[in-house]
Amino acid sequence: MSAREETAAAKTAPRRRLAPPRSLPVPRLEHLAAALSPIAVLLLWQALVSWGILDHRFFPLPTQVLRALWSLIRSGRLWHETSITLYRVGWGFAIGAAGGIACGLIMGVSRLVRAFLDPIISALYVIPKIAVLPLVMLIVGIGDASKVAIVAIGVFFVVVINTTAAVLAIDPIYIEAGRNFGANRAQMFRHVILPGALPSIFTGLRIAAGIALITVIAAEFVEANRGLGYLIWQSWQTLVVENMYAGLVVIGALGVVFAALIALAARLAMPWQRRGN
Repeated sequence: MSAREETAAAKTAPRRRLAPPRSLPVPRLEHLAAALSPIAVLLLWQALVSWGILDHRFFPLPTQVLRALWSLIRSGRLWHETSITLYRVGWGFAIGAAGGIACGLIMGVSRLVRAFLDPIISALYVIPKIAVLPLVMLIVGIGDASKVAIVAIGVFFVVVINTTAAVLAIDPIYIEAGRNFGANRAQMFRHVILPGALPSIFTGLRIAAGIALITVIAAEFVEANRGLGYLIWQSWQTLVVENMYAGLVVIGALGVVFAALIALAARLAMPWQRRGN
């Protein structure tokens, strides 16, 4: 083959494309970013205290907080206080969420019920829940019952408002499609209304989980001799700042765990979303 023929063959031959540089998939990058963000905050905290920008009396080093956390774990006190707070949050969240979902679904499908209850819920929702703790204590007594009740009240209002809005936001075309297929009320509720409202309901549950933690900690500040809120308040009174921060770290970890559990429940309850992704 002559040089001219070789040149022509090289021009007409299909060119091999260079493979693009490999990069981490998006999910792996997201997981990496989620893991690095708290580490970055801790390193920044450590540096600011070490440089004297933050007062070490009020902002102890993260290593000191970790030592205090380990000491509380070894003594068994951390588990004791955390288990009491979890008991109060768990029962309060379950009662408030069940009542809020049921009431919200009824308000969403019934204009008459919604017109009757909406002004009452709107008025009571804005009242700080910790402000009614003395009244709750008069009704149900002191102890765990009052903490569970105040958490349930805080969770109820968040869930009922989100659930009602979720039902009202369902596209009318799905309602018409169900009617055209001859679905009765029970079938309409099961196959149209409830599946359509579930995404917003779980969003409300995630918000309510945070409200539950905030409410129970505030209640334990005011009236309690056990729980994470009591641990933090007592540590502040005795100026054991490391224990106070250790309690805050546990509360933040509980918030992450609650969000993950609700996200898992959402994936199990809405398998069609997993198929769509």
